[in-house]
Amino acid sequence: MHLSDIVARFDETLATDEFADVDASANGLQVGPDDAEVEKAVFAVDAAEATIDAAIDADADLLVTHHGLVWGGFDRLTGSNFDRVAPLIREDIALYVSHLPLDGHQKLGNAAGLADYLGLRVREPFGSMGPVHIGQRGVFESSKTTEEIREALDELDGSTGTQVIDFGPDEISDVAIVTGSGVDWLDEAVETGVDALVTGEGKQKVYHEAREAGLTVFLAGHYATETFGVRNLAALADEVGVETEYISHPTGL
Repeated sequence: MHLSDIVARFDETLATDEFADVDASANGLQVGPDDAEVEKAVFAVDAAEATIDAAIDADADLLVTHHGLVWGGFDRLTGSNFDRVAPLIREDIALYVSHLPLDGHQKLGNAAGLADYLGLRVREPFGSMGPVHIGQRGVFESSKTTEEIREALDELDGSTGTQVIDFGPDEISDVAIVTGSGVDWLDEAVETGVDALVTGEGKQKVYHEAREAGLTVFLAGHYATETFGVRNLAALADEVGVETEYISHPTGL
């Protein structure tokens, strides 16, 4: 398949252009020519030396990641930037990145995947960021205890154990999700009246904010909450005949 065709398919599906004004990441094709051919694509959460090396070992033509290399542009292509880009160019491996578009897509995104995993129903967008949303909200068919939710989150790929700031109700029904670093949407969670916010990592102030609001916050790990999107993109590539492989490289964070 032509690289330009798969890039166009991903960009259109994820509505990449809609996130241009709110995302510091250079979403879309970050490394590579438009006229390359893609027979095999590998998918990973992070574009780093470890996953680039794994893409080389897999004889891939394309690496697709959630966290890319370009955040507002390079001042210089030296140091770690050069060490990551040079092997991609040398081995003719293109890099496609989707950050916030892949957080917020309501079917293929990280929040949607985590909502699927938890079994949430009656879903709607959550986590407003300008004109777009980067999360999702849903309800359990039957309410769950904090411990039941924690145990489920602890089974995520890359989990090192879920931290719970437990100030919400004993039985949790209504849940908001913003994967990765999502505690800045705690105020929106309070405003919408959910019982709990599920995200990846926290900040010091969230303890007091959650306590004062009577809300439970689950911190399940940045990496662990953000594997769903790239795996869903792999399934999308499978549909058009591209050989795919998912690279699991947890960070413990």
